[in-house]
Amino acid sequence: MVRLLVLAIVLASVLPATGQWRGVAQGVSNAAIFVLFLLNGLRLSRADVRRGIGHWRFLLPLTLWCFVAMALVGKGFELVVAPVLPPLVALGFLYLGVLPSTVQSATAYSSLAGGNVANSVVAAALLNVAGVFVSVPLFAALGGGGAASMGVDGLIKVVLILILPFAIGQALQLRLAPWIGDHRALVTWMDRLSIAIAVYVAFSGAVEQGLWTLVSPLEWLVILGGVILFLALGFGGAWALSGAIGLNRPDRIAFLFAGAHKSVAMGAPLAAVLFPPQVAGMVLLPLLIYHLLQLVASAPLANRLVSS
Repeated sequence: MVRLLVLAIVLASVLPATGQWRGVAQGVSNAAIFVLFLLNGLRLSRADVRRGIGHWRFLLPLTLWCFVAMALVGKGFELVVAPVLPPLVALGFLYLGVLPSTVQSATAYSSLAGGNVANSVVAAALLNVAGVFVSVPLFAALGGGGAASMGVDGLIKVVLILILPFAIGQALQLRLAPWIGDHRALVTWMDRLSIAIAVYVAFSGAVEQGLWTLVSPLEWLVILGGVILFLALGFGGAWALSGAIGLNRPDRIAFLFAGAHKSVAMGAPLAAVLFPPQVAGMVLLPLLIYHLLQLVASAPLANRLVSS
């Protein structure tokens, strides 16, 4: 996934979709995102949803951490870096904060560290479902004028391209779930390509607007430093909160990775739906750096947890 994201960014920098091709690329991206959320609806078992909702002592604090605490942290970062960064990049820290957890990487690292994998899978999946409904209005409420451009049209696109296909997937789950199980490799590549296409289209618009000249080397350092601090707060706060509410060690580990990770699989398609490409590319900068660093940081952290 990381290699595909890097490839999408490099391709957008060298050969961006501009002019008459921008509309074509956006149409392909919207179709790919529709398929991505259809597959998500097919894969998430309704029985898993019911079991996950039942574990409220784990799920409720995790939801509040992801969508309240981390959102407020993102807003704080936006306000701090706004004087020194382009406004849309600063807004990207808020966007990062309101997003849900990853599913695949949070689960994989939880398993590696000896965490409760079942809780991790269900919680991350449920957070992503909730994110479709929560992240957009939360971003609009906290973003003020900077987020106003999404408007009613953006919310309609969210319903048609994200919520509708997920609902169709849930409705067809019993019929098509066996096909999903028999074609896991194909489905995984469809997931990754959908995300990469969304990133390519977003960055094409940002490159056309002069991304690489609008952000100076010093500003890149500010973005990197901000993301590293955001990541440290995400991991440190999730671990501290899970201990404060008395979770056992396997549940604390699952809470740690589900609470600190942020989903580019949700963030990139959502940005592509909400914003024009030239805006989406700038807003996504903090998220893409965060996504890479969370993978880099999680491997040694998981090894430390499993050996301690």
